[in-house]
Amino acid sequence: MQLHHLTATEAGKLFRSRELSPVELLDAVAARSAQAEPSINALTEQMLDTAYEDARESEKKFAAGSANLGALEGIPLLLKEEQPIAGYKAEEGSLTEQGTIAEVSHPIVERIFAAGAVVHGRTTTPEFCCAPYTHSKLWGVTRNPWNTELTPGGSSGGSGAALAAGESILATGSDIGGSIRIPSSFCGIVGFKPPFGRVPGMAPFNQDTYCADGPMGRSVADVAMLQNVIAGPHHTDQASLRPALQLPEPQASAAKGMKVALCINLGDYPVDPVIEANTRQAAQALRNAGVTVDEVSLPWTREKIINAAWSHFGGIMGPFITEVAGADGDLLMDYTKDFARRAAQAGSFAEGLIAEAEVYEPLGVLLGEYDALLCPTLGVTGMAADFPDPAALLEVNGSSVSWIESALTVPFNVIGRVPVLALPSGLAPNGLPTGVQIVGRTYDDATVFTLGAALEKELDLWTKASWWPQVQEALKA
Repeated sequence: MQLHHLTATEAGKLFRSRELSPVELLDAVAARSAQAEPSINALTEQMLDTAYEDARESEKKFAAGSANLGALEGIPLLLKEEQPIAGYKAEEGSLTEQGTIAEVSHPIVERIFAAGAVVHGRTTTPEFCCAPYTHSKLWGVTRNPWNTELTPGGSSGGSGAALAAGESILATGSDIGGSIRIPSSFCGIVGFKPPFGRVPGMAPFNQDTYCADGPMGRSVADVAMLQNVIAGPHHTDQASLRPALQLPEPQASAAKGMKVALCINLGDYPVDPVIEANTRQAAQALRNAGVTVDEVSLPWTREKIINAAWSHFGGIMGPFITEVAGADGDLLMDYTKDFARRAAQAGSFAEGLIAEAEVYEPLGVLLGEYDALLCPTLGVTGMAADFPDPAALLEVNGSSVSWIESALTVPFNVIGRVPVLALPSGLAPNGLPTGVQIVGRTYDDATVFTLGAALEKELDLWTKASWWPQVQEALKA
């Protein structure tokens, strides 16, 4: 395994045994970024001066055998730009915010620094994080290292692309409609959408039940490690849950005897045959781990779920975008203006709340019998890197659908108190990975990590060095 594709768990062990230093690992990911960035464009800025200072401090601690090591001591990490750092730019991919400087840091940013991570850069997003791909007038097009003609997803697309390319060891994301899980699927990594309140946020979106900040990495254990750092109550967030939940180290063997419900279409979502086949392969892998997997159906319609989501966005995101744009609407991306328009035309916030309850009920009943639900993350195998939404449609099994109709992530933001772990399930003919979601009972985070560990072990895909895309291939574009 090349250094830049180490997992955080592996790096920590090598640091403690003095076989590797934090400075050497930072050298490796910095060199990889220099190779990949001309074609991937996953970073808004690098912070190498301060990162090397932090790496040298961590190196001294390991050399001295210090007992005062943080949970992420010496681990290179990238922050999604949406999560502000006091004194640094807070532009959110928009020309309307260009040059804005953050006055305060996000709670998870504070915790990540305190845990000893080596933060060496920040990652791209679409404008105001309101698209499932990552391109903007401010930062340009972010591309997928598996196939640079295609998007890494969004809105945490920079984080997903950077992790797949080996530009860092860990990264952060956020998720209001699939923004951690979509890049996790397209980029072949692991990501976790925590349940509402598990991880503290910033006002006003910390009050939004759809919205969650979360961890992204290259293994289930790594994602659990970062989740344990960022979770827990914070004095600025009344919605943050107490006490803090500390996940145990995920053990694949503990999945034996669990019951999982397999649902391919979540009602009537169209799913590409390759994705269906890979999802069934994931289900069989869980069976091989001693898990009972039964195929089920859900009485959902994507129309009801999408209408509920737009009603919610109409009360949250739509007014925010309209207010921020002000007289500068011509500076906005077309997808941003379309997002605000759709949100403004949706049903009332109260209608959205009613729909959310109706969507949850059949899943709640199902999870009374099963420990978790297994389903695809997306119905499509890829989208163009510069996807021109709102005009463009996607083809799935002979049907033309909008991007939101292809995102099987959205239902689990509508019912935002369920934990969801996203993992790879295989590869598609276009070279991109496909993915699955493991959806747990409300606030039962540990179970999805146990099942994720079992799936990771049995599929044995991203645990191999051969899984990851080569920068040389990316540079052909």
